[in-house]
Amino acid sequence: MTKTIGIVVFPQVEELDFVGPLEVFGIMAFLDRDWQVVTIAESSAGVKGTHGLNIKTDYSFEDAPPLDVLLLPGGQGERHEVNNQRMIQFVREAGSNASYVTSVCTGAFILHRAGFLSGRRATTHWGAIERLQELGDVEVRKERFVQDGNLVTAAGVSAGIDMALHLVSVLKDAQTATNVQKMMEYYPQPPSFAEVAP
Repeated sequence: MTKTIGIVVFPQVEELDFVGPLEVFGIMAFLDRDWQVVTIAESSAGVKGTHGLNIKTDYSFEDAPPLDVLLLPGGQGERHEVNNQRMIQFVREAGSNASYVTSVCTGAFILHRAGFLSGRRATTHWGAIERLQELGDVEVRKERFVQDGNLVTAAGVSAGIDMALHLVSVLKDAQTATNVQKMMEYYPQPPSFAEVAP
């Protein structure tokens, strides 16, 4: 029976928040046909990301399949989505039946509103750490990603790739994660920028 990773997107989602993990999980699914990755939005009309990417999803909330892994990205639209009752209800129901509930960046706030972060360890984008701390019921960690049982949260944007690779090692094994990393050629060596005098 096929296992499903569902990535929920919304208007003004941060593109790399979900595309990075989608690449990781997509390669895992290519290597192991027991897995599939799908995208889900509130409606089938599609959404536009923070940087203008038009996203046509596989499913809407109404016809989405049961999920083994739920992933919530962040982005500018998150501040609206935390008050979107249809979003929160979908996340609450899908996450309650999933083996793992995950987020990238400010997607953590949607998970919190749906009831998954209270009393747990979690992280988010550095610019939203204080906001997460202010909620008062989350043990906030300033780490690249944090796993607390079946809850896995990632810091900002590119950290979602690291979190997804970690989760591949959990869902499958370290060798599969290594193979995915190699196929992606993901060995970060970011440039170092000298401060430019005015």
